[in-house]
Amino acid sequence: MKKQLLSTYIIFSFLLSAAIAQDNTVGLLSYNPGQAYEGFNLIFPHNQPNVYLLDNCGEIAHVWEDSSDFRPGNTAYIMPNGDLYKAKRHSAIGNDAIWAGGGGAIIEIRSWDNDLIWSFEMNDSLNRLHHDFSIAENGNVLALAWENKTMAEALQAGRDTALIPDGEVWSEWVFEIDPNTNDIIWEWHLWDHMVQDFDQTKDNFGVVADSPELLNINFTTNDGGRDWLHSNALDFNPLLNQIVFSSPFMNEAYIIDHSTTTAQAASHSGGLSGDGGDFMYRWGNLLAYNQGTSDDQTMFFNHDVRWVDDFVSPTHPLYGKMSFFNNRAGADFSSFNVFTPPWDMYEWRYTQTNGVWGPTTYDLDLTHPTPTDVFSTGLSSLQVLDNGNFLVCAGRQGYIFELTPNNDLAWEYVTPLKMGQSVSQGDTLQINNNLTYRAERYPADFEGFNGRDLSPKGWLELNPDTNFCDEILPVFTQFDNFQLALYPNPATDRITIEWEGGVWVDVDVVDIMGRQVIALMRLTGGRKYLDVSSLTNGMYFVRINQQEASKLLIAR
Repeated sequence: MKKQLLSTYIIFSFLLSAAIAQDNTVGLLSYNPGQAYEGFNLIFPHNQPNVYLLDNCGEIAHVWEDSSDFRPGNTAYIMPNGDLYKAKRHSAIGNDAIWAGGGGAIIEIRSWDNDLIWSFEMNDSLNRLHHDFSIAENGNVLALAWENKTMAEALQAGRDTALIPDGEVWSEWVFEIDPNTNDIIWEWHLWDHMVQDFDQTKDNFGVVADSPELLNINFTTNDGGRDWLHSNALDFNPLLNQIVFSSPFMNEAYIIDHSTTTAQAASHSGGLSGDGGDFMYRWGNLLAYNQGTSDDQTMFFNHDVRWVDDFVSPTHPLYGKMSFFNNRAGADFSSFNVFTPPWDMYEWRYTQTNGVWGPTTYDLDLTHPTPTDVFSTGLSSLQVLDNGNFLVCAGRQGYIFELTPNNDLAWEYVTPLKMGQSVSQGDTLQINNNLTYRAERYPADFEGFNGRDLSPKGWLELNPDTNFCDEILPVFTQFDNFQLALYPNPATDRITIEWEGGVWVDVDVVDIMGRQVIALMRLTGGRKYLDVSSLTNGMYFVRINQQEASKLLIAR
């Protein structure tokens, strides 16, 4: 009888998901609660001022509203205390001295109830915040900014005269600001870490191929436009005390040492790495430092480069690696990739082979099940989820979806806004109508949600389809055949647990005497990576809901 019910449930959920995917054009397109990672989705769509937190049914769980005079600038993050850090800019840009896509101006902290706690603005003729920022564990903000360099400064640094058509160049710098004091307590400037082989009478002259730790001031893909690198992502790794930022124009990502002083960051020595502010690592395009060929390129207008560590357990097989959205991986499709930098913790450096940094390829090279359905030439994000799934945002389509390791769609959502205004269910949106820079899934048990009202508060779209979750969720809670599986078995260090048939389950491990050896865990998403290295050799039982399902595990 259970098998018959399970078969009915699978057929019913498949048909229901297929039906909604066919009929709905915006908002929630499909949802398989047995496979999706339960949580809440943070989005900050372009052409409007508000930050939205959506549940997996596509309903608004919370919103941080702002004046219509503002636009994203471009990212937002929720902290464990429920505060929101967000970047924004004024909607009017006509009088801005520095402006390009991704331009910001203001970073602020808002309480859960949207009270302003702190605000910082940088937007003048010399400097402008843009794209992204990161938050240190102490609450300090690490921000990415453009800095204006004049024609004279660019020429003195060794820039090719043909590569300054705008009469100026915007370089990049990263700074750390303490919201408690408004003091900039650390800064790093790319301009201090250049090399050029164009003019031996000017600064930074050297052999580009022999200086991978420096940026070739004359490597460009935009014919010398002032927005030279257009860096679009910044992430901080507190365990390594390192910062990664990326450039889609260079098709590269760069890691710098944050353990330096500001003085050391302007030099070529100091810090834990001993390299000062020089690149500890770069990856994506060997041509940028005169090594390799175009066949070696691995990043193609990349976005959202980050370490895999947010809301991911150290037992996850991808923990500590790096992920990114590979916008122009093909002529008509984007890919979503994970790679492993060659980090040597004993030498405290990223190892090189023959003068270049690897790897030569990706750990994972993923695409949408129909690859050409996702081709976003800009924006976009990739988040590795704790259950092994991947949350992908194709920014130019405002299309957010969750992939399982088997490349099945567990959840799909289309931002239902056209130039910032809500559209009706059934309306068809075109590319760039509903630009969505990133999407981030926060776990349902995220500390910042404790005591918060996350009940549904309506939809972003007009005339929403209100039936899908009302019909599908009860189906997922009435079956008790969990089809529990675990592998490898026998195991020595880590196992993968998989199950079906429920949105939430409680999992624990007991020995043959029934004594609990791994504590109860409340899990969702159909998959968990579990560290069993602490178990002594012997037999154990992995259990769901303490007794509803169990599986023998042999540890050795």
